Amino acid sequence: MRRLVVIDAPSNLGLRPPAPGTVPGVYKLAGALREQRIVQRLGAYEGGVVVPPRYDRGGWQEGDGVFNAVAIAAYTVKLADRIEPHVRAGDLPVVLGGDCSIQLGAALALRRIGRYGLAAIDGSADFRHTGNSDAIGAAGGEELALSTGRGQADLTDIEGLRPYVQDMDVRLFGMRDYDEDRAELAELKITHATVGEIREWGPGELARAVVQTLEVDVLDGFWVHLDADVLDPTVMPAVDAPDPGGLLPAELTALLRPLVRSPRCAGLNITIYDPDLDPDGSAGALLADLVVAAFAES
Repeated sequence: MRRLVVIDAPSNLGLRPPAPGTVPGVYKLAGALREQRIVQRLGAYEGGVVVPPRYDRGGWQEGDGVFNAVAIAAYTVKLADRIEPHVRAGDLPVVLGGDCSIQLGAALALRRIGRYGLAAIDGSADFRHTGNSDAIGAAGGEELALSTGRGQADLTDIEGLRPYVQDMDVRLFGMRDYDEDRAELAELKITHATVGEIREWGPGELARAVVQTLEVDVLDGFWVHLDADVLDPTVMPAVDAPDPGGLLPAELTALLRPLVRSPRCAGLNITIYDPDLDPDGSAGALLADLVVAAFAES
């Protein structure tokens, strides 16, 4: 196993406020997982903290595009600068978010190096863009669209590298069976599997088959994006959108393990768990356990 390096990316810039006058609590994810001794349990090295700008939507209104866009773009570059040298050195970064907009930092870092795929384990496609919605604003629900070049140029074309990930190089797992984005993804030939399909094929078997499609000469590797909302809210209620019909813990472990243990895996980020919604810390403990189990020798 390569050297794991844990990097904190405690940004909440891509989510809407949970209530007026408040900010999303996902910026506490990294601290909560560290409280579960995730660094020691992974046997990982310290990669430091990439401090985000302040959450401030200013006078943003619906129709203004992505809020906090300037801050997200700056943070994307800053996070990419931290991730890139570790990937070039052969390390495997484990990035503790944060909301899903932090995935842009990984995508930009890898695009600087070459052509990489993306294996996204997420309860939704996060594929909202101006071509399919009038509700553009929260980058945390739009990062897959932004990564594949759909959206405003200040986020999709940083350093002139649009798109960071090609449609054909995306593998998406864990959407709910009723997700409305399925038709568009199928039309674009973006490979995806819903919770029902994962169960039909078997999570481990499906993941191993997908890994084979990512371990190909045309790709330099792939990144794994894990959104905690892929889990069913009966076990992971501490997310901003706890939709029913998600994966169970053993299913997520079976799905995640073949991906992160592939020699072509370039890194992993973990997002959306909100400690403010987890008073007893049990959901955070579960999330840490699942990540550690995925990396553990089987």
